[in-house]
Amino acid sequence: MTEQGELFNNNFKKTQEKQEVVSSSAPLAYRMRPNALEFFKGQEHIFSRHPFLKSHKLTSIIFWGPPGTGKTTLANILANQTNAELYKFSAVLGGVNELKKIITRSFEVKEYNQKNIIIFIDEIHRFNKAQQDALLPYVEEGSFILFGATTENPRASINKALLSRLHVIELKPLSESNLVDILKSANEKFQIYASEEVINFIADYSRGDARSALNYLEIVEKNPDIKNNLTKIRHLILENARDYDKNQDRHYDVISAFIKSMRGSDPHAAIFWLAVMLDGGEDPVFIARRLVIFASEDIGNSDPLALSIAVNALTATSQIGMPEARITLAQATCYLASTVKSNASYKAINEAIAYVQSGGTQKVPDHLKNYPPANTPQYLYPHDFEGNWVNQTYTSSSIPKFYQPGINGREKFLKERLDGLNSKK
Repeated sequence: MTEQGELFNNNFKKTQEKQEVVSSSAPLAYRMRPNALEFFKGQEHIFSRHPFLKSHKLTSIIFWGPPGTGKTTLANILANQTNAELYKFSAVLGGVNELKKIITRSFEVKEYNQKNIIIFIDEIHRFNKAQQDALLPYVEEGSFILFGATTENPRASINKALLSRLHVIELKPLSESNLVDILKSANEKFQIYASEEVINFIADYSRGDARSALNYLEIVEKNPDIKNNLTKIRHLILENARDYDKNQDRHYDVISAFIKSMRGSDPHAAIFWLAVMLDGGEDPVFIARRLVIFASEDIGNSDPLALSIAVNALTATSQIGMPEARITLAQATCYLASTVKSNASYKAINEAIAYVQSGGTQKVPDHLKNYPPANTPQYLYPHDFEGNWVNQTYTSSSIPKFYQPGINGREKFLKERLDGLNSKK
């Protein structure tokens, strides 16, 4: 190796590895990061499903899983066990141009030390399609091994061309017993002296996230005066233990629980899930729009007032904002959850659309046209007849009876009226 090459290699490695130096000032989660597979806990399933991970023959991989499950740690361990050069890049902090510079530098280093190159891209789902496509030639040719980490389902966030060249390794949230083991190890190694009660409490509230668990334990480490005061620790942890996202699984799970609680006429559960959304920072206008949809889909004509309440809630929420909008949303939620239910209108439009789409163009009967042809039977104006109704056809052919009103609330009257009119035909 030339003197210049040696200098470049050393300088570049120092740049890449300077964050690897573990000191007492580093976060506890970083100090506890394992450096070998034997110390990597809680993901045993991936090694039985992907045995190549224990070999020295690696391929390009996407590590997919929630935060704190070990995606970056596993990438580091695999690079170490194969004696490969690992170069890290964050898709949040840089774009393709910066990545290409790292790739170019890594190739120069590879030329000198003849080691395999691993490029690790954290949060790779942040790359758009064009940016992901820029990686294809390198992965295709095997120029380097690509490791990517993502918290989003790669089958939705990674384009198919790139995904077809990668192994997807799914990491799961850690079990409570896994977290207890990790916390006890940290507690002993760094002489934090937190009680077993505190350790168990932290594990219970960390939601399978080892990083969060160690961050909570670090609070105890930095505040030794509260290390065994569970009341104070509980208060500090609960302030940080509630998670929410605005475009991922929990967002959809919570709004689903909210809707289903109203549909099931449980106002207590509905108001609970409303509180969860508001506490998590959910857009109140989004919630109000869902109330409007619910009013028509699940209540409909059994209580026409429901739609008015929901629309008014949407208008008010849009104009006044939080925190006052919570009161309006609560009022609408309680009413919609408590009132009678019917999905007859919802079913009617779905069935009618399906019927229309199954056939050709639907002909309008001549007597219903805006300008009826000559010699067309006269349209009968219902208000000219007793009861504001007259027997006449409104379609060119026989169609199903799409709207079948139920017997709840106002729809009972509609059902009785329609049944009475049908008996006169």
